[in-house]
Amino acid sequence: MNHFSHWHCTTCGADYTRDEVRYLCPICSRDYKPGIPLPGVLEAYFDYIKAGLEWRKKPDIMRFSVLDPSYYPPLPVGNTPLFEVYRLGLDLGLKSVWIKNDALNPSGSFKDRASQLMVAEARRLGIGEIVCASTGNAASSLAALCASCGIKAVIFAPASAPVAKLTQIKVHGAELHSVKGTYDDAFAQALEYSASHECLNRNTAYHPLTIEGKKSGGLEIFLQLGIVPDWIVVPVGDGVILAAIHKAFVDLKKAGLTDKLPRLLAVQAASSDAITSYWETGVYQDATQPATVADSISVRTPSNAHWAVRALKETSGKAIRVSDAEILNAQKELAQKTGVFAEPSSSATLAGLEAAIAKGWIGSNDNALLLITGHGLKDIDALK
Repeated sequence: MNHFSHWHCTTCGADYTRDEVRYLCPICSRDYKPGIPLPGVLEAYFDYIKAGLEWRKKPDIMRFSVLDPSYYPPLPVGNTPLFEVYRLGLDLGLKSVWIKNDALNPSGSFKDRASQLMVAEARRLGIGEIVCASTGNAASSLAALCASCGIKAVIFAPASAPVAKLTQIKVHGAELHSVKGTYDDAFAQALEYSASHECLNRNTAYHPLTIEGKKSGGLEIFLQLGIVPDWIVVPVGDGVILAAIHKAFVDLKKAGLTDKLPRLLAVQAASSDAITSYWETGVYQDATQPATVADSISVRTPSNAHWAVRALKETSGKAIRVSDAEILNAQKELAQKTGVFAEPSSSATLAGLEAAIAKGWIGSNDNALLLITGHGLKDIDALK
C-alpha cells in the first residue's frame, strides 16, 4: 500500500490532486519556453505518518510510491547491488566506500527507474505511446520498458549519441528521430511532439514521475545499507538524479525513519557545469559550451537546476567540476580496483570524490557511496 497525498509545486508552493495536473505547475509554467530550467517542477507528497508506521511494520519502498505496483511493466527494475569496495576505500583513506551499481538494471542504466514509472503511468491511463529526449540512456531505457508491455516509444536523440545506445534504442523497436544538435535541442523537439500527439512525455523533470522513479534508488540505499551514508556522490547533468536521491531521504526523514540526510556531492564535467556554477554563485547561467566524453551528463540547460541546488543546500552538500582526463583515469581506476566497468558519466563520481578529498571536503572519518548510473559497455569508444 502506498500513501501518496498530492503534488506540490517546488516554485510557488501550490498543491494539486493526483490527476489535476500531468507535467508542470500550470501557473508557474505558463510562460515556459525551452532554453531555461523548468519552472514549476512538481514534487510528490505523502501521508508521512501512515507511511512511517507501515514501513516500521514491513520496510518497503512502495510506501513512498505514487503508483500501484499492479501497473508496473513485467521487466524487473531496481534491487541493484550495493557493496563495500575495501581496496578503493583504503587507497582513498576513507572509513568506508560503497558502490550502488545501477548499471545492472535491465537496460544497463539508472534511467530504468524513471522509465518503469512512466510505463506504469501509461498503463494506468490507457495511453499507448511515450516520447522522450535523451543522450541515449533514458531512450534505451524507455525503449526496453515499453517493449516489455507493447507500448510505443518515440525517441529524440542527438545523432552524436554513442553507437551502443542508439543500437539499444533500435533493437527494442522504438521510433528514433535523430537530432542534428544537442540534448537540449532534442528536449525541445520532444516537447513539440507531445504537444501534437496523444502520448506521455518522459522528458526528465518535465514529468514528475521521472523524479519519483529515480527516488527508488535512494530508498534502496537506505534499505540495503541500514544507515544513512555521510556522503552520496552523484554524477550530475540535468540534476534529476541528484534531486531524486535528496527526495528519497527527505521522505524517510518526514516519516520519522531517520533524522539524518546524506551530504550530496554533485559531480559535473568541467564543460557542463551549470549547476555547479549556480551553487557557487547563486545566479543561474547556462553552460557555455558543453562538450565532454561523459555524454550522459552533457547539458547546456539543466532542466532541474533549481531543485538540484536546493538539494545541495539542504544537505550541506558540495558541487565540483572534473576534467575529461580525470574522468577517463577514474574509469580505469574504478574498473581495476573494484571490478566495476562504468561509463564515463558514472566514473566521474570517483574523479569527483578524489577531488573533494584533495580539497579537504571529505575526510578520513567520513564514509561515501558512489552512485554508478550506466554500464561501460554503453560507450566503449570513449576508451579508444
